[in-house]
Amino acid sequence: MNILVLGGTRFFGKKLVELCIQNGHDVTILTRGQSGNPFGTNVKQLVANRNDRDALAQALANTTWDIVYDNICYSPNEAQAICELLKGKTKKLVFTSTLSTYEVDGKMKKEEDFDPFQYQIRMGQQEEFSYGEGKRQAEAVLFKEASFPVVAVRFPIVMGEHDYTHRLHFHVERILQDQPITLPNIDAKMSYITDEEAAAFLYFTGVTPIEGPYNATASGTISLKDLIAMIEEISGKRAKISLIGGNEESQSPYGVPADWYMSNEKAEKAGFTFSQLEKWLPELVSTLVKQLQ
Repeated sequence: MNILVLGGTRFFGKKLVELCIQNGHDVTILTRGQSGNPFGTNVKQLVANRNDRDALAQALANTTWDIVYDNICYSPNEAQAICELLKGKTKKLVFTSTLSTYEVDGKMKKEEDFDPFQYQIRMGQQEEFSYGEGKRQAEAVLFKEASFPVVAVRFPIVMGEHDYTHRLHFHVERILQDQPITLPNIDAKMSYITDEEAAAFLYFTGVTPIEGPYNATASGTISLKDLIAMIEEISGKRAKISLIGGNEESQSPYGVPADWYMSNEKAEKAGFTFSQLEKWLPELVSTLVKQLQ
């Protein structure tokens, strides 16, 4: 298969490219050329800023793909451009979406809780929307305007040793350094997935004949209270938790006002088996504690 990956040089995008290479596919990455090519001669590289429509059009001229993975689309304008520029050029597009398309209302989220096919489109650039609204708008444009099959993969927070956002690292570091963490609701339960599993599910959606929105999350949830307790037990340190106030520096990047998690039932019915959160999270926390001590 001939595969193009937009956003394939770090975190789960990098894991996806590695998986495609391992499975013997011809892989091309499209990047701005600023972070180099970590795969060497194992991939081809196109250089363009995806927000520069002319440069993107030039990069994609005279190309055809079996699958295009778009990990870096954040707005309806970007989605519309990719729909137009890939017309007649790909058999499928897999778009990385998010749990943030759903409201934080304490209820388990299923795919039908956000229907992009009925959502009103409002065009604009990434900076004109919140992260969640930008992704909602991008989904709506892709599903309504694409001339090729589309899968939107809705991920919760992605965890991993090499997470460049350092969200789990934040909690481990602050507990190790006796620094306070501010949480709005310590009992809020959340979904998570590893970078490796995220990559594996993206790959699965590309090579199987599924279409539409799919939630992708490890099975099980954990409350912020229990996550903090896990870090305390593994590190031997006590956390300093504040439920109100605190400065911006102390605000948890996992801080949500209510339960915020999703069902993976639809994806499992399609044939993908997810991991159990409780099986891998302690090991990941242990790894980060050792690294950051």
